[in-house]
Amino acid sequence: MVILLAAIVASFFPASQTKVHAAGSEAYNWKNVVTGAGGGFVPGIIFNQTQPNLIYARTDIGGAYRWNQATGSWIPLNDSVGWTDWNKNGVDALATDPIDPNRVYMATGTYTNAWDNNGQIMRSTDQGATWQTTALPFKVGGNMPGRSMGERLMIDPNKNSILFYGARSGNGLWKSTDYGVTWSKVTSFTNVGTYIQNPGQEYGSDPVGLAWITFDKSKGSLGNATQTIYVGVADTGNSVFRSTDGGATWAAVPGQPTGYLPHHGVLSSTGKLYISYSDGVGPYDGAKGDVWKLDTATGTWTKISPVPSSSTDDYFGYGGLAVDAQNPNTVMVATLNSWWPDAIIFRSTDGGTTWSRIWDWNGYPNRTLRYTQDISAAPWLTFGKTANPPIPSPLIGWMIGDLEIDPFNSNRMLYGTGATIYGSNNLTAWDTGGTVNISVAAKGIEETAVLGLISPPTGSSHLISALGDISGFRHEDLTKAPTTYQTQPTYASTQSIDYAELNPSFMVRIGSADKSTDANMKSIGLSSDGGANWYMPSAEPSKGTTTVGNGQVAVSASGNSIVWSTGDIGVYYSKTSGNSWTASSGVPANAKVLSDRVNPNKFYAFYAGIFYISTDGGATFAATAATGLPTNTAPGLQPNQAQISIKAVPGIEGDIWFAGGNTVEAKYGLWHSTNSGTSFSKLTNVQEADLIGFGMAAPGKSYQALYTVAKIDGVRGVFRSDDTGTTWVRINDDQHQYAKINMAITGDPRIYGRVYLGTNGRGILYADPVAATNNSTISPTSATFDKKTANQADIAVTMTLNGNTLSNIKNGTATLVSGTDYTVSGSVVTVKKAYLAAQAVGTTTLAFNFTAGSAANLAVTVVDTSVANSAISPTSATFDKKTANQADIAVTMTLNGNTLSSIKNGTATLVSGTDYTVSGSVVTIKKAYLATQAVGTTTLAFNFSAGSAASLAVTVVDTTVANSTISPTSATFDKKTANQADIAVTMTLNGNTLSNIKNGTATLVSGTDYTVSGSVVTIKKAYLAARAVGTTTLAFNFSAGSAANLAVTVVDTTGTASSLKVQMYNGSTAASSNTLNPQFKLVNTGTSAITLSNVKLRYYYTIDGVQAQSFWCDWSTVGSTNVTGSFIGMTTPKTGADYYLEIGFTSGAGSLAAGQSIEIQTRSSKSDWTNYTQTGDYSFDSTDTSYVDWTKAPAYLSGSLAWGVEP
Repeated sequence: MVILLAAIVASFFPASQTKVHAAGSEAYNWKNVVTGAGGGFVPGIIFNQTQPNLIYARTDIGGAYRWNQATGSWIPLNDSVGWTDWNKNGVDALATDPIDPNRVYMATGTYTNAWDNNGQIMRSTDQGATWQTTALPFKVGGNMPGRSMGERLMIDPNKNSILFYGARSGNGLWKSTDYGVTWSKVTSFTNVGTYIQNPGQEYGSDPVGLAWITFDKSKGSLGNATQTIYVGVADTGNSVFRSTDGGATWAAVPGQPTGYLPHHGVLSSTGKLYISYSDGVGPYDGAKGDVWKLDTATGTWTKISPVPSSSTDDYFGYGGLAVDAQNPNTVMVATLNSWWPDAIIFRSTDGGTTWSRIWDWNGYPNRTLRYTQDISAAPWLTFGKTANPPIPSPLIGWMIGDLEIDPFNSNRMLYGTGATIYGSNNLTAWDTGGTVNISVAAKGIEETAVLGLISPPTGSSHLISALGDISGFRHEDLTKAPTTYQTQPTYASTQSIDYAELNPSFMVRIGSADKSTDANMKSIGLSSDGGANWYMPSAEPSKGTTTVGNGQVAVSASGNSIVWSTGDIGVYYSKTSGNSWTASSGVPANAKVLSDRVNPNKFYAFYAGIFYISTDGGATFAATAATGLPTNTAPGLQPNQAQISIKAVPGIEGDIWFAGGNTVEAKYGLWHSTNSGTSFSKLTNVQEADLIGFGMAAPGKSYQALYTVAKIDGVRGVFRSDDTGTTWVRINDDQHQYAKINMAITGDPRIYGRVYLGTNGRGILYADPVAATNNSTISPTSATFDKKTANQADIAVTMTLNGNTLSNIKNGTATLVSGTDYTVSGSVVTVKKAYLAAQAVGTTTLAFNFTAGSAANLAVTVVDTSVANSAISPTSATFDKKTANQADIAVTMTLNGNTLSSIKNGTATLVSGTDYTVSGSVVTIKKAYLATQAVGTTTLAFNFSAGSAASLAVTVVDTTVANSTISPTSATFDKKTANQADIAVTMTLNGNTLSNIKNGTATLVSGTDYTVSGSVVTIKKAYLAARAVGTTTLAFNFSAGSAANLAVTVVDTTGTASSLKVQMYNGSTAASSNTLNPQFKLVNTGTSAITLSNVKLRYYYTIDGVQAQSFWCDWSTVGSTNVTGSFIGMTTPKTGADYYLEIGFTSGAGSLAAGQSIEIQTRSSKSDWTNYTQTGDYSFDSTDTSYVDWTKAPAYLSGSLAWGVEP
């Protein structure tokens, strides 16, 4: 029975919004900065069933898109979503009308917890160009667990005025009979779902609810309601329900499987209902699952899993599911999460009786592929990794919660992943033994969450980004996908990024390194070339334990100091380019930090309403007297209600803007300080503000343009001010709002009017004024003027006006007088020598301002050869950054009556007494300063009280040598005469030569103990046979750099009738890992077969905290189910071992023939997933990445030691 609740009134979106304009507005063109792949999770792809090429994609936080077949790209549909209704960008379900394809519906709302308000059903009659909205009395979870289940919202294919929606959080099934205008709860549907992913946590602690709805179109006729409907519910009990009376009554489908959760349900035209199941709802979980088929005519259920849950080879659940409408026995299903080595897509052409995989094992680690993959549209999808078999790069995907086959084209497939959409246009090649071509199919989708943006004043890139989940990019061309992903360090999200204002090529970014994967990875990265390349310093802040990273970072104006407000242990500073860190004093943990953009010693901080200043490079902070700022610590504030954005203006010391606050405290807006934060003045014309940024000053202006996301005159939007905040113009409009845009904003210091805007789910936007005109230019842009009377001359400048006219010429804030200081004749301006003679020695910059566009600058170098110039000797020198070779540089000045004023490196002034000292006429440039310069040429300008500057060109080199290496670094030698063999070692010399080889203090004899041929050293068996059983370490010493060691395990199997050999390497060589994964190869070196059930292998290790442990065999030549594993605690622990993993074989493993081998790929972990410390474990191989003989993994035959050495 259906009961209509209190009326749920529809509202129009966006047509019903009152359009109130701020003080002014300016038309802008808004475009996405292209990533080429989207960069976020795509949980749903929906094909219209009656109109070809009408396809929609839904995202979890970035709205929905419609496919444009003509351009091969996606069109965003939610960009008119504004500040207050931001949750409309979380799309939990989408339905496209099969009867009237112009109609489309969405269930929107982002979170079901306290972070969000109630959701809504949005409907459109023009394919998403405009929307109307009906509010729902509950929340919708577009970014909640289970968001790739679906679809939860469906249209009756026979009577399209009827829609059903499956809600979350125990709210059950809802129905509309008037095209989605009003909705009522279906009270007869009582199983609202019991599965909760994260009980007791803020996120995911409510029932996932209903998962999908499927109509049986054959049980109805056009114009009449479909009678048979299926609903899947997130419940491990009965989870599939059916109505045969149009939704009036419901019952569980008899005989259905239980224990897992139904992810998708697809009904074929032959009456077969296919369902993919997983033990989790996704997108991140899912370790077991099955695929079932229901014959709706007979009621028979058949398990058709490609890999059944009963198999140890099933370590994943099933997610994306598709049936080919043209060939209804063709079914495809994807792993919801197969994290290793890659996702798997399965295909059946006989209704699930048999399956083939998109890739198969072909002798570990080799795989046979049925596909090729093209990522040229987004080359960064390798995520900076190279293939390491069996793990490919790029991956074909992860989190494949939805996979679809075009109902009109059996060759076309699309599927969503955690980073993009992939597709194919030759899918049926799979069935004839051909290769399926997979390529990126996400053009137009931009889904990143932006955590920071910088636009440096110099360099080839105008934009460098800090992004969630995909780290960030250096954007060389805003219209093209970046080729590379930020690495060194590598982490998912870059939380903060900054550059040195006076040395813009120096940049710093921070995130949170996964040290369980790579113990040497750092959470901070540095760049000295404007973000083109990154490197890690040697240290991170530590307070007992090393910081986990995150937080915020700021770099001094010159780059000589870094301040890092970490996410966990407080604020630290470094004056050694990150190679050492010290706790800052006087500033609280979690403070926002920023640098002055002029004074390299000044930093600022803010926390809980108090503003702080440091004048010693971040070492100490003190609170200023500033009052009236918001605290952002009021009770009940949600994270998105406490935004703070603070920035210092380039070029003006102590000039700071503060945006932020909240309505709870009634302190919200934009504040300005001109005295280094001693006091702030609130702008009365800005009601609320959340972000502040700066860009190039407007023509005729000297102060940078301001950009803010704010509420001004009652209107929320993006605003620009060209007059220090006195007046504002709105530069976006109601169709370009991009939801709650409180992430990041900056102008461009080189392009007036350009703004970059970071969103939470719609990527990076950039915009330029529609009315922007072509800039005027001048030639030349630099000149020299000599104040010596005999040499004085006017300077002629030719203008290319591009339709503009000259407004004035300025020297700083002073305006030159036309007709006196300069004259104009046509397009030629003559700057008069009388004016130039009055300028001081140095550089005078004259700004030519025009009626439109940017100013053009003429840099005049003013000299005076009437006075004797000072000179220096030498004028060039070399400095070696290698520590042992570092030395001060002494420079002798011939002053000729002048005095030294300063020494500059570009615009940065060296600090007297620190960077250099002066004694009489000798200047000593300190090696500590020179060691901080990049390799290349550093030019130091010696400026004097009169005359021209003198330059010292310092060639900075680094002769720190690259170490030589050897391969292998470990080997085994058997003293048994029949098994003795030389050991060959390949050297990578890196410019060095081999000096000698030593065993302890004893030097091996070249030509006797070893020979050298090219880069190959052969250690002679005669020498090795004289070594004692155990480990012999041979040190290879080179002409420069460190020695390289070869560890030779010497064994003696004389008298042992061994016919077994064990080879091994560790899949993860991290010092600490939550998983042990030794990979074994067992070799029969004998002449007769060995029964494998009589064989045991042991891997010795330390457990590092006793817990129950689990063993998995991921793959084996003899079948994973025929491999056993057990954990044994040692009654007498040994060095490097208090436990061992014993691997055995069932009778089903059969025998190992003479001369043959088998492979066993294993994983082990503790029940609480805490880490093992692998370093020092007896059986651990920290260096090799492929199989090597490994005597520290003993093998036993019928209980007797047959190979190796026990600890």
